[in-house]
Amino acid sequence: MDVFSHGLWAGVVAKATNKSFALAGKIKKPLKVWQMAIWGIFPDVFAFAIPFMWLFWNLVFGGMSFSDFPRPENMEPAARDTLPILQIISWLYNISHSLIIFAVVFGLIWFLLRQTPWEMSGWLLHILIDIPTHSYRFYPTPFLWPFSEWKFNGFSWATPWFLILNYSLIILVYWILRKKNKILL
Repeated sequence: MDVFSHGLWAGVVAKATNKSFALAGKIKKPLKVWQMAIWGIFPDVFAFAIPFMWLFWNLVFGGMSFSDFPRPENMEPAARDTLPILQIISWLYNISHSLIIFAVVFGLIWFLLRQTPWEMSGWLLHILIDIPTHSYRFYPTPFLWPFSEWKFNGFSWATPWFLILNYSLIILVYWILRKKNKILL
């Protein structure tokens, strides 16, 4: 799924969670929506920000053109590992899209802070959404890395029908939450 959708879905999950716990009278500390949204986009920012800054720098100042850089979706997955920049992206993508790595980092932060960092579940949500919405042709999600290289061959989030459905659902859910908030006031 695209990075903006990840942030919006993580934000809506935080809002809905806060609302449901508030209605049940069991909210001690509401989730920080902006933190959940940041964690929702974290895996993609971690994997792509530095390589894209390098690419942009080379396009502007290094005499490189867009035609010099092959599009990953036009390459076989095994061939992607031949370019150093794509190797770096692949390695960073493996780290940030692994349920194993997420669990280790979540556990370490929980252990060090002695409180549950629930906002980090935006990262978990990102991985879970990416598993079915990425195909082998464009960054399949390595959710079992480093223990397994197996990846689910889902469908592309960039297909027009899914983009329309995804953003329509995001708008609908935010609208419903806003309406419910007005009713409660």
